[in-house]
Formats: sequence, C-alpha cells, structure tokens
Amino acid sequence: MKNTFGGRLSALLQERGLQQQELAKLAGVTEAAVSHYVKGTRIPRSSVLARIAAALGTSSDYLISGNAENAEGESEMNQLKRMIARSASQMSHKEKMELISILMGPD
Repeated sequence: MKNTFGGRLSALLQERGLQQQELAKLAGVTEAAVSHYVKGTRIPRSSVLARIAAALGTSSDYLISGNAENAEGESEMNQLKRMIARSASQMSHKEKMELISILMGPD
C-alpha cells in the first residue's frame, strides 16, 4: 500500500503517531479531506500538499512519487548535488579538491 499517495500518507501518519484529525489541523484542511487523501480518492492541491509534507516532516515529492528521502525530505545525494551546483562557481580549486576527497572517503 506504500506505493500510492494514500498509502504513503497513511504509513507516515502511523510512523509519526498522528491521527488524521491532527494532520488536518496542522495542514489547515478538514478531517474529511485528509480521509479522502488517505483513501486515495483525492489528491491535494500543491499548497495543501506542501503543508501536509511539512507537518509530516517529509517532502511533497516523497508523498507523490515515493522517492527516498532523508529527514529534510530530500535524498542526501540530491541535496549534495544541489549544494555543489550552487556553490561550484564560488569555490577555489583547493576547496573543490577537498570536497572530492571528502566525497570519495578514506582509502
């Protein structure tokens, strides 16, 4: 069941020890809406999806597609790639080499 939006939502509620009622309050939606999301009869709008993901400590991407995540809701590798891409032009050659060394790990 974890291969559907409703299944992942249900599993996260259970893992976090939250009731649908609590999630509804945190996400600013009705209990009926959360029930529909869990059953898979509705998918929330993007703004609601973002609030649900934040309330559950995950990402919208994980809820929708099931992509692996870390505590911040993003795979560690994707997070690293994004950080490096943003910073690469500002890094010195030495800093880039140190980063490569860290990523490669000890011999």
